[in-house]
Amino acid sequence: MPAPATLTVDLNALAANFHTLEAAGGVAVHPVVKADSYGLGAAACAARLMAEGARTFFVARTSEGERLRAALGAAPAIYVLDGCLTGRAARLRSADLRPVLNTGAQQSEWQAAGGGPCGLQIDTGMNRLGFRPEDAPEPFAGLDLVLSHLACADDPAEPMNARQRDAFAAAAGHYPGTVRSFANSGGVFLGPDYAFDALRPGVCLYGGGPEGRPDDRIRPVATLAAEVLQVREVPAGESVGYSRGFIASRPARIATCATGYADGVLRSYSPRGLVFVAGEMRPIVGRVSMDVCAVDVSGLEVTVGDRVELFGANRMLDDAANAAGTIAYELLTSVTARVPRVYAG
Repeated sequence: MPAPATLTVDLNALAANFHTLEAAGGVAVHPVVKADSYGLGAAACAARLMAEGARTFFVARTSEGERLRAALGAAPAIYVLDGCLTGRAARLRSADLRPVLNTGAQQSEWQAAGGGPCGLQIDTGMNRLGFRPEDAPEPFAGLDLVLSHLACADDPAEPMNARQRDAFAAAAGHYPGTVRSFANSGGVFLGPDYAFDALRPGVCLYGGGPEGRPDDRIRPVATLAAEVLQVREVPAGESVGYSRGFIASRPARIATCATGYADGVLRSYSPRGLVFVAGEMRPIVGRVSMDVCAVDVSGLEVTVGDRVELFGANRMLDDAANAAGTIAYELLTSVTARVPRVYAG
């Protein structure tokens, strides 16, 4: 029997998105699998992406890279976006991980430990991680990748995109022979002059649109679904959930579903959240609780054991995120370990 709440991951859809991005950008795709592949399970997702041709992956933390190396074996290159933090060089080298160096201190730490293959991040305006162009080091042994990160790629009209592209092209020109990686998910669709040598997508692989809304080019990958635990008739004037968050203006049929904020269903889903149940979109009513949420199923044939879809093929990920006042990235990574991941395809 399925668990009360499950996150189903369609690996065929993941593979299709990989090839869509590859075709759109016209260069190699180096998937970002940080945060456990945005909550979907990095070992399973990266293994399928390797089968589709991916040979280079990006994670954020050293520990993520160690787990991915154990899962995938020696074949792929794995870059760690945090870089070479103090005292981490030995761990990076032991797991054959490649730090993306962000500061002179990181470069010194890595080279003092013996160096080896690594990347270099150039900050072209995001002011998050990386060397400012004027502070970037001279070419050095082991450097095989130069990257930067777009701040506004989900808005194609934003002039900063072109400014960052031009700044990156100029900075990367100081490192001939290295792989240049610039385009994230949104950047893939900004045009061929953003592609450089390798794409670095994340959310589009996992079903999020490049502009924060559903996109027909991107297939849904993750489905969060929950079981109906109880169905009750609520008379007009009575309330549902904590703090009387919903008061029935007419007699209502309410399904209590087995998922709440302990599973990653954000409290901000109420009052605008919708789920797909019995062939229709229906509202979440009242406050989302730790373990359950309530859905108005008035007029529907819904019974205990039926499933409601919080996001998936029928309730698009970006639409669900917008209703919760957030983005697809947060919605995916908020799904907790209590919810089993089920792989299809």
